[in-house]
Amino acid sequence: MGRTLGDKKEIVEDLKATLSQAESAFVIDYKGLSVAQIGDLRNRLRETDAVCKISKNTLMKRAIDGQEQWQALESLLTGTSAVLLTKEDIGSAVKAYKKFQKDTKKTELIGGVLEGKLLGQKDAEALADLPTKDELYAKIAIGINAVATKLALGIKEVPSSIGRGIKAYAEKGEG
Repeated sequence: MGRTLGDKKEIVEDLKATLSQAESAFVIDYKGLSVAQIGDLRNRLRETDAVCKISKNTLMKRAIDGQEQWQALESLLTGTSAVLLTKEDIGSAVKAYKKFQKDTKKTELIGGVLEGKLLGQKDAEALADLPTKDELYAKIAIGINAVATKLALGIKEVPSSIGRGIKAYAEKGEG
């Protein structure tokens, strides 16, 4: 039994709501994946605050209709498409997908959309090489700590230098 018109409208509304919270979308060809493997992919993505949506391409096209930032996605929706929707941590989501892809060897990243711009396969995969948000925070903290440490050492050195200078002058005066 097929889906009713009401079911389809509900799916489209759910897709619209998910798209409204997403910052980027990546389309994969999920042909050949088992239900368990799709569940595994969804679990891996959930850890990065991303979701995997599988629906008919026509329903996804209806969901993006009228949303300018997602119009480029339409050209990627062919065949057995699943859409990975990410929120803030795009790099982690793409890394999680790439690890899943390496483990299963069954899916293919077709492309993506970021800030309304179409990304080809290579551009989308390049996002996996970017550092995660946590890695960036760690680098910033290390940088701030290094500056503070150098500043503290510099401040400490001023009185020490003055003290050594006075001592050297006093010893010179005695001699």
